[in-house]
This record gives sequence, C-alpha cells and structure tokens, in this order.
Amino acid sequence: MVHAFVMVKTAVGGAESLVDNVRELASVAEAHIVAGEYDLIAEVDVGEVYDVQDTTVSEMQALDDVEATKTYISLGE
Repeated sequence: MVHAFVMVKTAVGGAESLVDNVRELASVAEAHIVAGEYDLIAEVDVGEVYDVQDTTVSEMQALDDVEATKTYISLGE
C-alpha cells in the first residue's frame, strides 16, 4: 500500500467547491481545506506508486479550479 499527501492549489475561491469533488475520488481517503501556500490537502491510498501519479495527473488535475498539485509519498506508517 502506498500512502501519499497531495497538496492542491486552487483558483481563487475554488477550495470550497472543489473539496467534495476531491473526496469523491476512489483513491482519496481524506481531503481538507487548509490555510497556507496550498488550499487543499488530500490523503491518497493506492496499491502502487504509479497509481499516485494516475490519481493526481488524470483525476485531480482534470477537475475544474485545480491550478497545481504537489505530491509527497509517505515513507513509513
């Protein structure tokens, strides 16, 4: 199992409308609106590292109002 944290930068005012769409993605365990450089943090649980890429590139970045993502893969539990 691969656990990753994906930081999401949204268009201005886009976090509230986007967070539910991110939560609905199959591989997303949790998603939260946060303050700081990024607007959302999503926790992703997948079988392989390449599945993290698929989730961020093919699914998250395809959502309206997503401007950028930054992914951190957990190295431990």
